[in-house]
Amino acid sequence: MPNQTPAYAAAIQFQIDGDLISIAPFGSGHINDTYLALFRRGSAQNAFVLQRINTAIFRHPAALMENIARVTSHLAAKLSSEPDGLRRVLTLIPTRDGRSWVEDADGGWWRMTRLIEHAHASETIESRQQAYRAAHAFGRFQQSLVDLPAPPLHETIPGFHNTPQRFSAFERALAADTANRAVDAREEIAFALARKPIAGVLLDAHLPERVTHNDTKLNNVLFDDATGESLCVIDLDTVMPGLSLYDFGDMVRTATSAATEDEQDFARVAMQLPMFEALLRGYLSAAGSFLTNAEKTLLGFAGKLITFEQGIRFLADHLAGDAYYKVHRPGQNLDRCRTQFKLIESMEQQEEAMDRLVSEVVRETTN
Repeated sequence: MPNQTPAYAAAIQFQIDGDLISIAPFGSGHINDTYLALFRRGSAQNAFVLQRINTAIFRHPAALMENIARVTSHLAAKLSSEPDGLRRVLTLIPTRDGRSWVEDADGGWWRMTRLIEHAHASETIESRQQAYRAAHAFGRFQQSLVDLPAPPLHETIPGFHNTPQRFSAFERALAADTANRAVDAREEIAFALARKPIAGVLLDAHLPERVTHNDTKLNNVLFDDATGESLCVIDLDTVMPGLSLYDFGDMVRTATSAATEDEQDFARVAMQLPMFEALLRGYLSAAGSFLTNAEKTLLGFAGKLITFEQGIRFLADHLAGDAYYKVHRPGQNLDRCRTQFKLIESMEQQEEAMDRLVSEVVRETTN
């Protein structure tokens, strides 16, 4: 029997018919504490994913869990008649008293979902086909939630993709220069200040509010082990009201360059146009039916904006002494900033080609 740890104590409070036989750390996430819990009933074993929510980041866990419960219930109802429907949406396991979470004696918040078996996540994009499938999954996720009944979801992190607010935070960090690092980041500071006018472009376009995922990295999609098909969008903590282009822009930011986020060989950082095209086609194959013309027109710009937003966040944290993002070596946040800004330069050099592709693919998917 597992030790009487907080994870064990939380796990046994969920409605699972069977005995808990093991519980161990699971996955590679950096925000929540995640465990794989195995339960046995007779000769059968069933696996579940147990998570302790990071309440230092998500300060209103009840609102967060209400969002997830509403979204997963809505998706499950739509998928109930589809083949393999249970593997295409996260399934929350209720507690023995009918809630969707457990709060322990130390104030920890826990939730449990059914493990989606014979599926995997990838940390890096392996092909254009995989990029297409991931983008299709996020587009389908948005499309399926267009008719989510009122009221609006809660904002789990207020202003998460409000780029003007992020830029103001960068300016405050620059003015304070708490760690006396501005002198070593003069080029990056000048790069950011020169592009201040782009910060408000998406908000000023008065685009419709959507239900968005807001963390559209590749590893937040599960792929079928046998076929490679995209199955399920996971990590729903940041699902909340937002702009559709936040999600597409973050896909472009995280999937079109082969370099790591803290790459020190900046010659390796480049926006790959064929990968952008794969993302564009995959996303529009699912989302094209509900996007407005204004949203479609700004698809090429979205990647630049979200990359800029993330770059100034890294730069602000570097100036503040690495107060938010974990670092494992000196200057890591500055390197992260530099990769984002290098990627922006690559996008700017290919801006006309990106916009031509957007026009072409939009025309194809509309006809």
